[in-house]
Amino acid sequence: MKEEEKINAGILFSPADPELKAMKLKAHRLNQDYNRLYEDETAARERILRELVGKLGAGVFIQGPVTFHYGCHTEIGDGCFINFNFTVQDDAKVTVGERCNFGPNVTIVTPMHPMIAAERRAVLGPDGKPARLCWAKPVHIGNDCWFGANVVVCPGVSVGDGCVIGAGSVVTRDIPANSFAAGNPCRVIREITEADSMKYKPEILADNTVAE
Repeated sequence: MKEEEKINAGILFSPADPELKAMKLKAHRLNQDYNRLYEDETAARERILRELVGKLGAGVFIQGPVTFHYGCHTEIGDGCFINFNFTVQDDAKVTVGERCNFGPNVTIVTPMHPMIAAERRAVLGPDGKPARLCWAKPVHIGNDCWFGANVVVCPGVSVGDGCVIGAGSVVTRDIPANSFAAGNPCRVIREITEADSMKYKPEILADNTVAE
């Protein structure tokens, strides 16, 4: 079994595998290429993103700087807005739905490491030789989610459609759809309802109108 197949199977794999290292090196170089561009160099930026990530929807804006570990393991849906310093350690698959908003410094992490220090230093591989191994859990984010600044999404988490995750949250467990959740560890504060509509905030809505 190839090391990338082991990632997909959720079992221990070697990050030092030459094929995986080549994938990461390609992504890291593309990160740097993207981050060197000005934000109005839109054609060049989109060209790099389409080479960098596994799937890029229409109308995605990523402010940058950005850091993808593999890139090819990440899929981003249509109409997403992603602010400064977006980091995705996508050893396992990361799926982002449509029309999601990410504040500055959001981090999505998929890899896991042994809790026992000696096992982090080395586990015996199939050949009986010591190796540094880890495993990874995929992350899924639904449509129409908003992540505040400095949110960390941990391995194996699913966030349902229409969620708002408060700034500074560390998301360690699944969040059901249409929830406002916050904290460390992140927990559901309440359901998002029609009462949260901007039409009930005229002092903020000003002369704008909520679309029907």
